[in-house]
Amino acid sequence: MRILITGTSSGIGKAIAEKFLKKGHDVIGFDIKPASITHSKYTHICMDIRDKADFPEFAPFDIVINNAGVQNSDDIDVNLKGTISITEKYAIHPDIRSVLMIGSSSGHTGSEFPEYAASKGGVLAYAKNIALRIAKYGATCNSLDFGGVATELNRPVMDDEKLWNQIMEQTPLKRWMGVDEAADWAYFMTVTNRFCTGQNILIDGLEAGNAHFVWPE
Repeated sequence: MRILITGTSSGIGKAIAEKFLKKGHDVIGFDIKPASITHSKYTHICMDIRDKADFPEFAPFDIVINNAGVQNSDDIDVNLKGTISITEKYAIHPDIRSVLMIGSSSGHTGSEFPEYAASKGGVLAYAKNIALRIAKYGATCNSLDFGGVATELNRPVMDDEKLWNQIMEQTPLKRWMGVDEAADWAYFMTVTNRFCTGQNILIDGLEAGNAHFVWPE
């Protein structure tokens, strides 16, 4: 299959691209940064997903995965508007099999920076919009809404022992997800899954659900 993935130069997007390449698929990667993947089935396009006028023309993709995003820097324009622009350009056609949004637990909880939380909340709603619109093609659309993922972007808290201990106190599983785990989820939801659609799937080690029942002993 032909796969389009945004934000493939590092982190989750790179891991997802490598997962699909390992499975033998053709992958087109969009990123504002240079390529970090070398593979005969991989094509890298340096571009800014905010610039709709510069979007290249491609034959229809089977799967579109919206991963590109920023944190506390043009969040609405990149995370939400960029995701919408990419999806409307490349994913709305009869041959589409699946669309996936990489959301965030912040879209459920409202935590983190204001525009980041708002942008991810919008992504969750947009996933449902797309699911309704492409269902007529037999295609699915969901969002994977990760909590903590061990990436370079999260070094400011991962490398601070005090902050890390605070995070682990909130996370019942006492760890964060690895990028390979995120890639496994992305592959499952777009290739293996054929019936679950319109869902915002929260995957955060139970951090958001860490409620404590209070009652007399």
